[in-house]
Formats: sequence, structure tokens, C-alpha cells
Amino acid sequence: MIAIPCDYKCEPLQLSRSLKDVLTLMEKIAQAGAGFRSLTEVIDTTSPGGRMMMQIVGTFAEFERVMLRERTHIGLDAARQQGRVGGRRPKLKKHQQQEIVNLVNSEQKTAADAARLFNVHPSTVSRLLQRGQTP
Repeated sequence: MIAIPCDYKCEPLQLSRSLKDVLTLMEKIAQAGAGFRSLTEVIDTTSPGGRMMMQIVGTFAEFERVMLRERTHIGLDAARQQGRVGGRRPKLKKHQQQEIVNLVNSEQKTAADAARLFNVHPSTVSRLLQRGQTP
């Protein structure tokens, strides 16, 4: 076994949230003739009890991941039913978007000048121009 000491505050290492991945990793370690020993949890795969504990911890990690995903989907669905839309709010209002398109199409400003004028990234102006109109 190789232990790596940590002189500064270490964050816990997460092997995987998938039980399948944890079991595959533990099998590869065993095939290499080694064992896994956690320095922060009471897990030592060199013993039968330690292998069982590793499987239990992996099962709970996978359960937590699935529950988080499910709660996220429920929250997003509830927000949609209330009329809310995900994502960041547009930086430019519709009339500003139209003004940028008009300025560039009439050749009063270049796309780069319009981006600086409205304090947006040039790619924002490019996307507006590709659409040719405001959404």
C-alpha cells in the first residue's frame, strides 16, 4: 500500500458515484495484487469486511446521484409549469438587438464597433446578424 501524506488541508477524494465504476476499480486493484485503504473512512479492501463496506459506500453514492438528478428534474418541470424558462437572461433587450442589426446592416457601424457600443462580446453580435432579426 502507498500512502500519500498531505501537509495542507486536503479535500476528500471521490473515486466515483457509480457503483459499477467503484466495483470495476476495486477489481482492477485486486487483480494487480494490491488493496485499497481509505485514510478518511474505515474502508480497507484487503479484508472481506472492508470490501463489503466499499460496496455499501458505492451503493449510497450512486443512490445520492440518482436522487439528486430526480430532484433536479422535478424542480425544472415545476418551474416550466409556472412559466419560467431556464438559462441566463439575455444581456440585450429586443429593441437593442434590433438596433445592433440595423446599425450593422446599414453599415453605420461594424460588428465589432456595435459590440463595443453595447458592451457585449462580438460573438453575440455575430449570432444576431446570423439570425438576421431579433428572436
